[in-house]
Amino acid sequence: MADPKKEGFLTYAYIMLYIALSSGQIFFNKWVLSSKEINFPYPLGLTLLHMVFSSVLCFVLTKVLKIMKVEEGMTQEIYLTSVVPIGAMFAMTLWLGNTAYLYISVAFAQMLKAIMPVAVFVLGVAVGLEIMSCKMLLIMSIISFGVLVASYGEININWVGVVYQMGGVVGEALRLIFMEIFVKRKGLKLNPISVMYYVSPCSAICLFLPWIFLEKPKMDEHGPWNFPPVLLILNCLCTFALNLSVFLVITHTSALTIRVAGVVKDWVVVLVSALLFADTKLTMINLFGYGIAIAGVAAYNNYKLKKEATRESPNDSQNASEHGESSHRLESQPLTRR
Repeated sequence: MADPKKEGFLTYAYIMLYIALSSGQIFFNKWVLSSKEINFPYPLGLTLLHMVFSSVLCFVLTKVLKIMKVEEGMTQEIYLTSVVPIGAMFAMTLWLGNTAYLYISVAFAQMLKAIMPVAVFVLGVAVGLEIMSCKMLLIMSIISFGVLVASYGEININWVGVVYQMGGVVGEALRLIFMEIFVKRKGLKLNPISVMYYVSPCSAICLFLPWIFLEKPKMDEHGPWNFPPVLLILNCLCTFALNLSVFLVITHTSALTIRVAGVVKDWVVVLVSALLFADTKLTMINLFGYGIAIAGVAAYNNYKLKKEATRESPNDSQNASEHGESSHRLESQPLTRR
């Protein structure tokens, strides 16, 4: 019989690991891309490297070392109609989100990300996955108002960075919508490592094509880049470790835990970034607006979890517990959102 104290300790350890790695990866990417730090201003190239590294490591872990298992059931039709759109949107999210760090602070980018539930809900209503209600309209209004107040309080606002970040939010919302369609309509459930295994190569290809035309000429023009390869490898390892920590949290806790941990992580990023980066200057209006937005996000998460709990039958819950997966857990898997 498992020791409850030991299990509780491991659960908290996994959650702290996820918060530390997720926050650390955001800071690491900003540090690499920033002109005042490492000065590697190629977010597309950096994201492409992450996806290639993730693809290779997933293959080694699942097919060579066979430490982890890839779920069966993937067909060419499912891959082309579901995985490819998810991979493309994931690539778009990371590319635009990382590019935003060239123009706006980490804290402000994190505040803008709070609008995510609004984008997901609006797109969900558009494709018939969500139903408009007075309660949801109120929650969406609270989140939008909070983000608007936080933006008003931003001292050094850069609209180019805002557009990039909003583009990343739309890409992430589309990815989550595609994930839900993938689970509900295709009937295929994959654990997070399987999602990484299938999605990472597709995302790498989607990033490679624009990189050829947009960033490679600039890199060639610059000549040999004096960038320590150890830092690049470490950055990629942190990205993959973040995905594994998500896998651990999801399989050992619940959807509620990962969402609450995500909210805690967002606050950690906002507050700590003010200490780490010179371009981050928080104001009381910033924090007040972000607090309102986070309250709306918490209400949205609570609503979604209650809805999923009433929709899921006891047998489905038992099967999900046995396999460490379910439709809402797959949807909660952020896949290295940065």
